[in-house]
Amino acid sequence: MRLSALRRAGVLGLNRRNARYLLPANDRARYPLVDDKLATKRLCSEAGIPVPRLYAVAREHHEVRDLPERLAGRGSFVLKPARGAMGNGIVVVAGREGEGFLRSGGRALGVDEFRYHAAGIISGLYSLAGHLDAAMVEQRLEVHPLLAELAEGGVPDVRVIVFRGVPVMAMTRLPTRRSSGRANLHQGALGAGIDLATGRIHHAVLGRSPATTHPDTGRRVVGAAIPAFERVLQIAVGATDRTGLGYVGADVVIDPELGPVILELNARPGLAIQLANRAGLRPRLEAVERLGDVELPLEERVRIGRELAALCGSDGAA
Repeated sequence: MRLSALRRAGVLGLNRRNARYLLPANDRARYPLVDDKLATKRLCSEAGIPVPRLYAVAREHHEVRDLPERLAGRGSFVLKPARGAMGNGIVVVAGREGEGFLRSGGRALGVDEFRYHAAGIISGLYSLAGHLDAAMVEQRLEVHPLLAELAEGGVPDVRVIVFRGVPVMAMTRLPTRRSSGRANLHQGALGAGIDLATGRIHHAVLGRSPATTHPDTGRRVVGAAIPAFERVLQIAVGATDRTGLGYVGADVVIDPELGPVILELNARPGLAIQLANRAGLRPRLEAVERLGDVELPLEERVRIGRELAALCGSDGAA
């Protein structure tokens, strides 16, 4: 598509996103609240917003030695960097094998290999800008039964873009064999745009190509309903409110036991969500700007976001 056509469709580019929205709306002093997953977890927990349970944290290399022992009795969990990005450095443990572990997918993970990976996390191997990090171990969330047939080998999440406290666009990222069970578009997950008004998937892409079915399961994706979608939007907005940031991507997992749970927040959310929705962000962001700075209850802002999405239509045009 030519640049003029992209502009007519309201597609938001990287430079405009940064200059028009990120810089004015996001105070850099507040970035640590979302760049550090431990800080995000504390923030949400204090507000009563559900997050995965935290099992253990190692901030110093000497703490890595007894990390496996601190997880005794845990059959499954996730080891991840507190300041990681794009899913890098995450290890999903699905079970035990002797003294060691079994990764999601069945590959064995020895205790020494587990410690080595945790040490790499602390050294900043996966962190933003390579800074020293913390290795955190948290609850492994499960796939909601209604989404199980739409994913392969992992847990889908829902990314919601929240601008000035209003949800403006959402997609679900569905793991595939190519993504090794990770809900990350950069690693090959299927991106499926969600109609905010109905809570149903209305368009999907694999890479840059349109898709209607999951590449591994063959199940039809377009038309599928996202469970507890209203609650997904509510906790995405509630968590964003706590950060004091104006432009945020909230990642939510719908666990069958816990319901929607905040997985992490992102102050620099990517723009592929537009491709997944076949719609531009600009008309929706501009519509929110026209609302001004009127303070409204959370539920009202969620309602407004859903109505604005319906008014803008699937092509993004207001």
